[in-house]
Amino acid sequence: MRILLILAHPDPDSFNHALAAEAKKTLEGNGHETIFHDLCAESFDPLLPAGEIPRGAVLPETLARHCEEAARADGIIVVHPNWWGMPPAVLTGWVDRVMRPGTAYEFVGEDGEEGVPTGLLKADRAIVFNTSNTEGGREDSIFGDPLERIWKDCVFGLCGVTDVTRRVFRTICTSTLEERRGWLDEAARIVAETFPPEA
Repeated sequence: MRILLILAHPDPDSFNHALAAEAKKTLEGNGHETIFHDLCAESFDPLLPAGEIPRGAVLPETLARHCEEAARADGIIVVHPNWWGMPPAVLTGWVDRVMRPGTAYEFVGEDGEEGVPTGLLKADRAIVFNTSNTEGGREDSIFGDPLERIWKDCVFGLCGVTDVTRRVFRTICTSTLEERRGWLDEAARIVAETFPPEA
């Protein structure tokens, strides 16, 4: 399988980077082709220019490659911290520019506006690994866990990815080395179960 792995964290020593490295190692150990992008290290430009908005717009070569990779992937893994209940700006911009009409979704029929969205992505499963410094009960009771809705419904659901596994590792700022090692083992298990070895 061809798996797209997207990392969005500016610190190369972050636990997010460790999670992405563990996911990549597990995928490759299971015989999968991994397409990996560290958006911050690559200086991905998150700004969506007006000229890119129309369907069929001529895209810069790098962005066109991102779109093709997303469209052709059999699975997707996204790794990022929870910042203000949102993905980091670089990842939000990646979604804005890459998960575009004609690549990730299209509108069909007529409902008086643009029609009904239908997903175009080939991927049928995705994993989202998040890190957080907010305790789980507070996240749910005070904030309502907006990342759950963003990824499962607003992004992957709209783009046709029906099987979405999300795991939040918390609380990072007070975690021990042993906890982090255990979390990396858990992340590897999730990746291996979602994308088992090729037959």
